[in-house]
Amino acid sequence: MINPYAPIEAKILDVIDENSAIKTYILKPSEPLVFDPGQFVMVGMPGVGESPFGVSSSCFDRDQLEVSVQIQPRGKNTTALHNARPGDTALVRGPFGNQYPMDYFKGREVYVVGGGVGMAPMRAVLLALLHEADQYKRIVLRYGARNPELRMYKDLCLSWETDPKIDVVYTVDVADSSWRHNVGVVTSIMKPEDIADVPNAVAVGCGPPIMLRFMVPLLLKMGFKPEHMYFSMEKNMSCGMGMCGHCRIGTYYVCKDGPVFTYDQISEFPDAWT
Repeated sequence: MINPYAPIEAKILDVIDENSAIKTYILKPSEPLVFDPGQFVMVGMPGVGESPFGVSSSCFDRDQLEVSVQIQPRGKNTTALHNARPGDTALVRGPFGNQYPMDYFKGREVYVVGGGVGMAPMRAVLLALLHEADQYKRIVLRYGARNPELRMYKDLCLSWETDPKIDVVYTVDVADSSWRHNVGVVTSIMKPEDIADVPNAVAVGCGPPIMLRFMVPLLLKMGFKPEHMYFSMEKNMSCGMGMCGHCRIGTYYVCKDGPVFTYDQISEFPDAWT
């Protein structure tokens, strides 16, 4: 069993430019790394440091994992990652944090909402859902980005448009001439009719704090129960061990108590949405 506090080497198999702001790194750890959707890992370059990143790949693929890194603004470690190339060796520790209760989701409609770089942990959730699609009553995705260029996982999103196992609607804040989907913020594509049995459905979301702040009252208005609203709150995580205090939300440390929280856990803390 891997000690999550001891780094292991991971070969960088590929570096994918998702857009002008985000790169995805495909890593092959020297030992199989078991993780669940929602968990994060510490990734860094030898001799430089490490940073926390949510795993964005399928938990059913134990031989490799993927993390998506926002390359601006850059610290020392993200600069080193930005300069890394396929064949280089990174260091990985983890996984850390809690996970989405996928077994509890089974038999229910699952309403996934992603925005911006928040689509990274949502990708891990969606890949897990689609891997066992027959276990879930329905899978719904609503995904928004600032503009078409800043969308993530473009090829995968394109394939989902024709996948009968998932109901998808995409939107951007500002469109260009090639955009053929909705224009507007992500809450503009969240409709009550998206879900047939709201009291038994679960909502899963990750995105910028401002998006989550407006998303919460809309989900409540749609009829979702607070305990059925799950958010990946990867806010300001730094050390990943609850020591630095950067990621505190009320009485919680996101890296140790999360990063997955239900709305009823954090609803009393206004700083959750800032």
